[in-house]
Amino acid sequence: MIDVLIVDDDAMVADLNRQYVNRVEGFRCCGVATTLAEAGAVVNDPARSLDLILLDVYMHDNGLSLLPIVRASGRKIDVIMISSASDAATIQTAMHYGVVDYLIKPFPFPRFEEALIGWREKKNLMDSHQYYEQADVDRLLRGGAPGLADSRRLPKGLTTQTLRTLCLWIDAHQEIEFSTDDLANAVNISRVSCRKYLIWLAQVNILFTSIHYGATGRPVYRYRLQPAQIALLRQYCH
Repeated sequence: MIDVLIVDDDAMVADLNRQYVNRVEGFRCCGVATTLAEAGAVVNDPARSLDLILLDVYMHDNGLSLLPIVRASGRKIDVIMISSASDAATIQTAMHYGVVDYLIKPFPFPRFEEALIGWREKKNLMDSHQYYEQADVDRLLRGGAPGLADSRRLPKGLTTQTLRTLCLWIDAHQEIEFSTDDLANAVNISRVSCRKYLIWLAQVNILFTSIHYGATGRPVYRYRLQPAQIALLRQYCH
């Protein structure tokens, strides 16, 4: 079992990430730290089992300050950043300290799951070899870029005909924000199928995703066309 520490001072977000972690087979949340001091204490406690940290940037202290502490500990702990911080300086600093992935809020669960599973595959590859072939090194250094989806190639299970139908509707409703149910009902396809296309369109940056919390606290994902991506969207309308 892979132990994951969540570092976030927003109780609602931390709980959502905890639920996400526990949904991915083989992973478990071993704790939530609401301050960098708490997180640092866990990192520097060799008695605490810890494999992976999910770290926010915007806390009372800058979350990036934890990264050198993790590296100085000498423990084999990796970090995935989860933050609304999208500025170049923050992301470049995170990359400098070797974070294994960076998720910009909001993001759908499949992208979160992809980050954890991709990290585990790399970890397994690293742990299973004493020496590496060039192909193995290439997989470690180049193969792990989750989220950099190929905007020209559809994932398995998606069809160009259905994508065209969805893109035509989105193009005709450029100014509105919509949910999975809104689009599924409008074009008469299943919600499950529609969600797969929306996740992919968000991954290739055609759609912007926002999270809304209802009365039950359950997140609802809503989508809006990225104005700068209208030309790319229309490539799938023909």
